[in-house]
Amino acid sequence: MTSQAAGAAFTPVGYDLYLEGRDDLPVSEVVPRLRALMAFLRAQQYSLDRVAAAGSFPVPYPALVADAGLQQRWHGQLEKAVAGEPELFISLLGLAMYQLLHEEAAETGGATADRVPRVVGRLQGFTPTTKVRAVKAASFGRLLAVKGTVVRVSNVSPHCLSMAFECTACFDVRQHALPGGQYQLPSRCERCNGTQFRPVKSFKTTRTVDRQTFRLQEFSEEDSADSGRVPRSIECELLADLVDACVPGDIVSVCGVVKTFDEPTGKGRNANKNMHLLYIAVNSISNVKAGGSSKGTSGIQFTKKDYYAITEVHDRPDTLRLLVQSLCPAIYGHHMVKAGLLLGLFGGTTRPAGGAQELHVRGDPHVLMMGDPGLGKSQLLQACAAVAPRGVYVCGNTSTTSGLTVTLTREKHNDYLLEAGALVLADQGTCCIDEFDKMTAQYQPLLEAMEQQSVSIAKGGIVCTLPARASVLAAANPSGGHYDRERSLADNLKMGAALLSRFDLVFLLLDRPDGALDSLVSSHIMALHASASGRSSSLDTSAAASATPAADWDPEQPLVERLTAAAAEPGAVLPPPLLRKYIAYARKYVHPRLSPEACRTLQDFFLDLRARHQGVDSTPVTTRQLESLIRLTQARARLDLREDATAADAQDVIQLVRFSMGAGGLGGDDAAAEYPVARGRGGKRRGKSGRLKVFLSAVQRNAERLNKTVFTEDELRQVALQAGAGADCFREFLDMANQAGLLLKRGPKLYQVQAD
Repeated sequence: MTSQAAGAAFTPVGYDLYLEGRDDLPVSEVVPRLRALMAFLRAQQYSLDRVAAAGSFPVPYPALVADAGLQQRWHGQLEKAVAGEPELFISLLGLAMYQLLHEEAAETGGATADRVPRVVGRLQGFTPTTKVRAVKAASFGRLLAVKGTVVRVSNVSPHCLSMAFECTACFDVRQHALPGGQYQLPSRCERCNGTQFRPVKSFKTTRTVDRQTFRLQEFSEEDSADSGRVPRSIECELLADLVDACVPGDIVSVCGVVKTFDEPTGKGRNANKNMHLLYIAVNSISNVKAGGSSKGTSGIQFTKKDYYAITEVHDRPDTLRLLVQSLCPAIYGHHMVKAGLLLGLFGGTTRPAGGAQELHVRGDPHVLMMGDPGLGKSQLLQACAAVAPRGVYVCGNTSTTSGLTVTLTREKHNDYLLEAGALVLADQGTCCIDEFDKMTAQYQPLLEAMEQQSVSIAKGGIVCTLPARASVLAAANPSGGHYDRERSLADNLKMGAALLSRFDLVFLLLDRPDGALDSLVSSHIMALHASASGRSSSLDTSAAASATPAADWDPEQPLVERLTAAAAEPGAVLPPPLLRKYIAYARKYVHPRLSPEACRTLQDFFLDLRARHQGVDSTPVTTRQLESLIRLTQARARLDLREDATAADAQDVIQLVRFSMGAGGLGGDDAAAEYPVARGRGGKRRGKSGRLKVFLSAVQRNAERLNKTVFTEDELRQVALQAGAGADCFREFLDMANQAGLLLKRGPKLYQVQAD
């Protein structure tokens, strides 16, 4: 189609390729706008060779609407035209770039229609962003920008845009467009008026592109009035070069046109064909996680006010204490536990595999809280999920293996879809798992996710690996309801040593009567219920930087004393939104490295642990514990927004590790405080089964040494005391050995030792 415009002859090449069927558009109106778009594209200085090779080109939306020439051609209604008639405007963009490509091909020698590829303009930076829940029937046909999490991705399949059909009567072949990819036959043959056609799929004019769909789920907002409802989701369609732009768990921002597809309900004559579902035909997609600069922040944007507030918090010498008091202030005490959870939220420095000789070193610590019921473990986890830049909270008693990892589902036409679970959705964030002891069947998938930070799936002929780079914060109750001090942590939790060793910090929360502490806790709870806001302390941001005195912060004091110094005085705390942005800022911009002094401190502590735990009954200390210390030390430096982790940071971490399951958890005996992990994982303090074995071994040795097999009850009690098995469970040991046939009762208080 040709036209005269602006006093000069101008013939748009490829008019029917982009504007086929738009007979309602006057050419006299299209050509001036096409010229303005060509001038705008020339000013952007695109590499035409790259545009032709990629089949698309990015168009910055802010620069587009700021162009004076375009605004003049659209009479100042350019934004309205882009949002209201997006398909027409995108077609004009592609046609304008097509003219430039055709001009360049003509200059290089002999331009033909088949030499110039069809290109598509990708609008980037479109504003404003619309929430997924707001995409409704009124949005049909409009251009929208939405942001969310990818929860399901389909395979790539061919999508036919136009196909050649042959008339069965006269064998005439004609090209027929398939709008929306829906298969439909031509109505009538132009040569013989025939109505019977057969498709010619392999004809040279048949156009087929790659197609992929994914489901986009909205972000859950804790401060929203309807945050308790099921998150909304919407289907999105990717075509051509946009396929494989995301995987389940990615955070993406998409810009596209809202369309509908038929979803008939019922079968046969009773099918309701008036059922339509909305979807977004994606024009451009931006992967937030793939952009390096937003790792672990979920695309959180910082304002000037946020930077000032973060600077005030950073300038305080007692930043750690302020953040500890700000994390779930409704729960009284547990300062060391909150400090450990904060280190899990900040995380260390991740070192990705850079070559064949380098291994991926995870920087996300894992923290486990275990103890008696009613001590606020669930509230602490919910608070961590709320302030984490990207947090996912799940409950173990209602979660399945597929819900935690990846689900492979089969759709119609034998197409497989990948649906992301909690660990994949929490990639580069935090996954909080409550009731960890109730998910015994799901322990095995966690082994790979917690150490390799990936989830592998091999099912239905599909083998793939998805990233799960998340810190796991878990809470569990003992198997017997209350913690049994006579049993090891593994026996109380019924958890394997392989999974338990993956936790960097393991805290024990025990409910022990304490008059002074009980009085403070009860006063705190009464103050919570008496206050109108439900909070016992002020959440004023301006007061948070000055209300709590920082003069008593002495780095030489033990960590537990520094954190509890101002516990008796209610100080100001940071509001959760500011704490969330502080954590996001630290994870985005701060990447600490260990100083030589910190390396020596951690190495000396590790070597001392190795020297202390070389016995048969001791838990082996491996390099996994050393890597845990390194991660926690880096997280301690990141909390203060420092690039160098000092020896003071290493000392704080060592005190925190000693506290976890050491003096702070079980009563403070020196044997347990030497290495807290040994006590909880089958170390120096043995459980009943371990002490029973020691007792029976001592009885066998005494029988061989004295050359007799019958012992009195008092003699056996003396053997138990000498072997260190303890006399508190002596009667239980006798009954267990008698039932097992190892000690047979031969008379009143007489027992015979059976040979092995």
